[in-house]
Amino acid sequence: MDAEFGRRDGVVVARRFDQRLGLEPERADPLECGQVERTEHTGSVAVAHSGYSAETNSFRSGRKRVRSVQQPTDSDRADSPRFLNYYPHICSMEKRRTVPVKLDVDSPDAALLRDTVDEFLWAANYVTHHAFDGEYVTTSKTTLHHETYDDMREGTSLHSNHVQAARNKAADACKSTVEKWKQAKKASMPHFTSPHVVYDHRTATFHDEYVSLATTDGRIEADYVLPDEDRDTPHAKYFFSDGYETTGAELHYTNGNWMLHIHCKKEVTSDTPEQATIENGTVLGVDFGVNNLAVASTGTFWTGDEFDHWRREYEQRRGDLQQCGTRWAHETMQAVGRKEEGRFKQTLHCISNELVAEAREYGCSVIAFEDLTDIRERTGASWGHKWAFNRLYEYVEYKAAEYGIDVEQVAPENTSRRCSHCGFTHPDNRGSESFECQECGYENHADYNAAKNIGLRYLRRNQTGDGGGAPVGVRLNSGILNANGEYDPPAGESARAGVHAESPRR
Repeated sequence: MDAEFGRRDGVVVARRFDQRLGLEPERADPLECGQVERTEHTGSVAVAHSGYSAETNSFRSGRKRVRSVQQPTDSDRADSPRFLNYYPHICSMEKRRTVPVKLDVDSPDAALLRDTVDEFLWAANYVTHHAFDGEYVTTSKTTLHHETYDDMREGTSLHSNHVQAARNKAADACKSTVEKWKQAKKASMPHFTSPHVVYDHRTATFHDEYVSLATTDGRIEADYVLPDEDRDTPHAKYFFSDGYETTGAELHYTNGNWMLHIHCKKEVTSDTPEQATIENGTVLGVDFGVNNLAVASTGTFWTGDEFDHWRREYEQRRGDLQQCGTRWAHETMQAVGRKEEGRFKQTLHCISNELVAEAREYGCSVIAFEDLTDIRERTGASWGHKWAFNRLYEYVEYKAAEYGIDVEQVAPENTSRRCSHCGFTHPDNRGSESFECQECGYENHADYNAAKNIGLRYLRRNQTGDGGGAPVGVRLNSGILNANGEYDPPAGESARAGVHAESPRR
């Protein structure tokens, strides 16, 4: 299925064709209606109002001045009001956590929750069908609200906020489908089946020992089922912490239990001016692989041996159970799957924590990964590895944000074949896990060489000249690589010992 993209009355749309017409998909408008942007030359903030012009194949935009923010000078401290106003995304950020809490729900209340779940899913699927009805796929929440809200209110007994939450779920899913079409990937109309409901502060009230939830017939109250108060659990660290604000929740029905996934957040500010500014920062390059799940440009390896061992073990267990064909075997298979996912998530959380700690230890302002699109085709990784790579990237992304560290992706082409010392690129440079440059003779582990190339690619892509605030080098175990691929040794301090530490090129 091909897709043509454009705008209709300020709404991102996708026109679908059943036959290939040989047309190039048009770019979607980079400026959403009402999106705030910063203009480069003055540092002022403007609101963009955009529309797509088919005649000129371009976007028209009218900008309305909202407020002016003065650019900080060299004498301004990083914690000064002028600096904080100009760089709010650097100095102030949100730390978000989700805490799953089991609920004690009696039978009459459980029936009401099931009715609420059924109507919520019906509403979300109704909006999805409406978005796909006709020649265009509509992804604008405002447009979908105007076109579906009254019907959903008449067709269900849901709270008005549940209706809006269902609309948002559907709009996000439709937008995701359109994004896949833009990348020439297959995607069908979303359909919601997993039993869940989205709650906010109007539909849920969070108390110390119980929660009050809106249903299709009034409200119910359900007690929390909590672990020991003395244990160091996410409930104590986030949900019951005075430092975190509860923003909402999702109610899920899983394995016969009602689980409330409570969303918490707090505003965090960089503690020091050095943390707040990215000037003179460095890049930590990270390469994903099958034998080594992750390799950093500092020479730290996270092996995939244990991951592969347990993946084979669980596959064997599922295969043995599948041959039984009984209901007990089916239920046991589901339990094995849950245990497998829990084990792997724990492993990936540990690796992501160590990656962020590595970046902080070396003073890196950016962690760079290769683009994960089509990584299975490039690396021969299994579906399980692809899932692990995506999860690991997501974990690093939200954990690094807490410390003001950006997480970026770069194009992966030839990062494993290019010599990080001289830049010579050839397929014969890389063996299975060894790298030997056919031009300069540089030898090292192939994944480590790729990690440095990933960091260098980000560095070169973001060089803005003197005073531009871009990172100055790729962080190694000892010293850095500058944008020219030249090794700069550490100043003064001795490097941490490691077999992959660099030495100056001769």
